[in-house]
Amino acid sequence: MTHAPRLPLAVGLPMAVASGLAIPVQGRINGALGARLGDGIAAAVVSFSTGLIVMVIVSLLAPRGRAGLARILPALRERRFPPYYALAGGIGAFFVFAQSFTVGLLGIALFTVATVTGQTLSGLLVDRLGIGPAGKKSVTGIRVIGCILTIAAVSWAVSPRFAGGAAGAAGAGAAGAGAADPTALLLPIILPVLAGFLMSFQQAMNGTATVHYGTPIAATLVNFIAGTCVLWVAWSVKVAVAGPANPLPGEWWYYLGGPMGCVFIGLGALLVRSLGVLVTGLGMIAGQLLGSLGLDLLVPTPGTVVQAATVLGTLLTLAAIVVATLPWPRGALRR
Repeated sequence: MTHAPRLPLAVGLPMAVASGLAIPVQGRINGALGARLGDGIAAAVVSFSTGLIVMVIVSLLAPRGRAGLARILPALRERRFPPYYALAGGIGAFFVFAQSFTVGLLGIALFTVATVTGQTLSGLLVDRLGIGPAGKKSVTGIRVIGCILTIAAVSWAVSPRFAGGAAGAAGAGAAGAGAADPTALLLPIILPVLAGFLMSFQQAMNGTATVHYGTPIAATLVNFIAGTCVLWVAWSVKVAVAGPANPLPGEWWYYLGGPMGCVFIGLGALLVRSLGVLVTGLGMIAGQLLGSLGLDLLVPTPGTVVQAATVLGTLLTLAAIVVATLPWPRGALRR
């Protein structure tokens, strides 16, 4: 096991926000690729496969990558951590599946709120149980307030998109059943909440593996191996049932989603040891909102209008992180 120095909050938190900036860029690219292929699962396979190729190259060329590569099998054989941690990439594959299955039913706004709710709640739980490499962190009143503020801020930031998502879901329900049926949306709601809930466990597992591999490069590589295997199996079943997707496009930028995933998965694995799972997740959520806002301002999709709620909700998310991470006086709003 290596003992790299922990990063101070003033360094680690901006890195978490910066890593979150890559998430909406990846989402925009994978969404465009899925539309081009006519198959969301095929787009996820392409994204994970290109990310895996990048990580194999980095692992072979970088000295720390080669050193980490040599530590993977000994760490698994000696059970320095639970062997199932090596399957953390399957959680990323499940998140992509939940996204492709539910966004069309719920809309991107409700999907985002559902995943953020699950992720913030599990961030508290994972830190309390001490599953991640940062050890146990108490569930204080301040941290709970920070989580509640984050969920409220994200809901506010994406609220301008609720109308379209709700209308689409209502139209789908009316076409299928002829009347509103609240239970019809139960599974589509549960899936993104569960996907978000599991993301904190993925970060904790990758962070623990990073400590024993000595580098996040190795943990990210293993993550992409597991996720790619799961998605190839899912895509093979889909092809057997429904046939293949459209041919792959020739434009190079369609294949940048995987490298973007390498960035935020690798940085997440690095940062959880210093920040804990909850604060790392909150920082990445803030970066995700900032990145989405930047894309809407600089490279808007047709029909995109940036409203005040999106800007103010993004700023409130940053304030929520301050609430959750500042060194408040001992005993302030303790559990």
